[in-house]
Amino acid sequence: MALYSEKVMDHFRNPRNVGVIEDANGIGEVGNAKCGDIMKMYLKIEDDIIQDVKFETFGCGSAIASSSMATELIKGKPVAEAMKLTNKAVAEALDGLPDYKMHCSVLAEEAIQSALEDYESRKKAD
Repeated sequence: MALYSEKVMDHFRNPRNVGVIEDANGIGEVGNAKCGDIMKMYLKIEDDIIQDVKFETFGCGSAIASSSMATELIKGKPVAEAMKLTNKAVAEALDGLPDYKMHCSVLAEEAIQSALEDYESRKKAD
């Protein structure tokens, strides 16, 4: 059996939504000291809908694939729906990750949560 699914390999080789949103109104950055992966998510939210999402990830193939898939799962969605995204949903959308790489999907969930929290705090400040 292959170590990674075709979807993981596709999102690793052809990641979606890579980059920076200069006028992002939600930014989240998380890291895992144990493995060295770092993820940064940028959200552009208008009328409580995620209009655009981009990421920068320094990490292994699973981290890049998880970041890519997570952005695909929340793009165009209401904030309330994006807040419910779980690492399990990210891993399932990738047709699974090896157990020892599940932390990559957790990082993707945490990066999105962090960006959404940043958005909410900026909204309150306005």
